[in-house]
Amino acid sequence: MQADELLKNYAAGTRDFTGINLSEANLREVNLSGAILDRAILDGANLSHANLSHTSLVEADLNGANLSDANLTESNLTGAILDGAILDGAVLDGANLTQADLTVAKLIEANLSEAELTEATLVAANLDKADLSGADLTVADLTQANLAQADLNQANLSGANLEKANLEGTILDENS
Repeated sequence: MQADELLKNYAAGTRDFTGINLSEANLREVNLSGAILDRAILDGANLSHANLSHTSLVEADLNGANLSDANLTESNLTGAILDGAILDGAVLDGANLTQADLTVAKLIEANLSEAELTEATLVAANLDKADLSGADLTVADLTQANLAQADLNQANLSGANLEKANLEGTILDENS
């Protein structure tokens, strides 16, 4: 299925696109709110400025995808592969990223407030100025992550690996 066919089917009311292959597709500024894209292959896809709020992307392959300024509010990205993805300015508040792979992902100024990042891999991820307030980072791997000026107010960092992480200017409270 091509991107134009996906959008036509979505406009007609179809929401389940489980396993779809849209590798390298240009889906900039599309509205796929509430779609089911579980196990979809979207590696290298351009989803910048897309509305993916309330979307299910369980175990989706978003390796190297551009999701800058995308709306992923309350989306389910459990086990998703976002290795090297660009999520600068993305809105992921309340999103579920349990066991997601965000190795070397760019999340500069991303909103991850109240996000579920339990057991997520954020090795060498760039979270400069990201909002992680109230996020659950239990047992997350933040080895060598850049958390400079990130807001970790009321975040749960129980068991998180922060080895060699840059915490310069990070906002923390006594509960983090």
